[in-house]
Amino acid sequence: MKLYITPGSPYARMARIVVLEKKLESRVEIVFAKTRVAGSPYYAINPSGRVPYLVRDDGVGMEESALICDYLDRLDAKPAYELPAGAAGLEARRLEALARSLLDGLAVWGRELSRPEDERSSGVVAHETERARRMVERSEKEIGHPHLRGALNMAQMTLGVALGLELRNPDFLWRQKHPKLAGWYDALAVRPSFTATAPPRA
Repeated sequence: MKLYITPGSPYARMARIVVLEKKLESRVEIVFAKTRVAGSPYYAINPSGRVPYLVRDDGVGMEESALICDYLDRLDAKPAYELPAGAAGLEARRLEALARSLLDGLAVWGRELSRPEDERSSGVVAHETERARRMVERSEKEIGHPHLRGALNMAQMTLGVALGLELRNPDFLWRQKHPKLAGWYDALAVRPSFTATAPPRA
């Protein structure tokens, strides 16, 4: 099967991390897609032009990082990232949603910064800068939660990928006031699947 990605996409990075963590390198071919380019041949494969995009062995395509990660996790019939049952599962979903909110806002901020300077919206940049500040502050308070301290899971992965966007956005300065979060992230970032998928610096 083929996994279409771009090197800087945090959403594609999550799928790439699952490929490595689940040792699926021999089953999943990583393909670099050309996105945001008029007439890209990738649009014939995935008309939305987004990444990640997984083309399964049966030829069916799948979009959206959470769905792709779940599918890849279940390929060996031994899911590692399945939500726990009951209240613990709701807590896991809550923490993942918080991390996803941070990630989504950072993605909007990053896309705005990628535009020519005279085309950027200062309002959007200011809004997402403040959102990120609030969300990182909340994450500093939540980082001691047992679900963020145990075996790797989707909440940890999502939060780690979000914080890793510091490499793409030099204005995303979150470390100084959040020592617990920085220590947690630095321990996660040396994991081989994270080092192998680190995004290129802006």
